[in-house]
Amino acid sequence: MDNYTIVRQEHLNHYGFLFGGAMLKWVDEFAWLVASRDFPGCPLVTVGMDRISFHQPVANGSILRFHILPVKQGATSVRYAVNVFADAPGAYEEKEVFSTTVTFVHVDAQGIKQPLPRQVKLRSEEL
Repeated sequence: MDNYTIVRQEHLNHYGFLFGGAMLKWVDEFAWLVASRDFPGCPLVTVGMDRISFHQPVANGSILRFHILPVKQGATSVRYAVNVFADAPGAYEEKEVFSTTVTFVHVDAQGIKQPLPRQVKLRSEEL
């Protein structure tokens, strides 16, 4: 599943490029949205991000595409690969600027891990 956003002035660091914290916020939020659609009715919380890799700076005005796909489902958790591509102002093609994997766990109201329902095919794989 893909999500999009645009880099604005308020997202920039002191060097004039996208602040890494803004990228991490979007990655967590958009991956959670995909996971929540794949597992409706299951409260999910982020438990980790692996191999966070910023490949190159992102300019103001860039359109970011967040490509998010499931990687692995366990008994109580699910992991998604997130690759982010930037279409910089005036560019003719987008470039990969970031990648990671995000793991979510299904919890109850007390924060105790709960089994995830088995999915024959995750919704995000259909897109």
